Amino acid sequence: GASKHGGVVLCHNHLRDFKHTEQTLTHELVHAYDHCRAHVDWSNCVHHACSEIRAASLSGDCRWWQEFQRGHFNMKGQGSACVRRRAMLSVSMNPACQAPGQAEEAVNQAFDRCYADTAPFDRVP
Repeated sequence: GASKHGGVVLCHNHLRDFKHTEQTLTHELVHAYDHCRAHVDWSNCVHHACSEIRAASLSGDCRWWQEFQRGHFNMKGQGSACVRRRAMLSVSMNPACQAPGQAEEAVNQAFDRCYADTAPFDRVP
C-alpha cells in the first residue's frame, strides 16, 4: 500500500506474477500521486473515495479479463461498475468511513469527477 510516510510498500508474498505486481504498483502510485497533488485527507471519505476510484480505473484493476476472472461477465458498463464496487470496498475498510452507507455515499459523491480524471496519464492506460 501507499505509506503515509512517503513511498509505496509491496509485499512479495501477496503478488502472484509480474502483471499483478505491475497492476498493484500502478494502483498504489496513483494513491501516492493523489496524496502529493491533491493533499488527500485519508480520513475524509470523499477524498479517499476519489483516490480509490482513480486507482481502480487507471491501474487495470477493472479490465474486462480481470472482471471475467472474478465471475463478473456483463459487457456493458462493467468497467465503471467494477470501479464503483472496488472503491466502495476499499473506502468501507477505512475506520473513518464505516458508518452504514457512508462508503457508498462517498463514492457516489466523487464518482463522476474522479472517474473522468486520468492524471498523470492523458487517458485511461
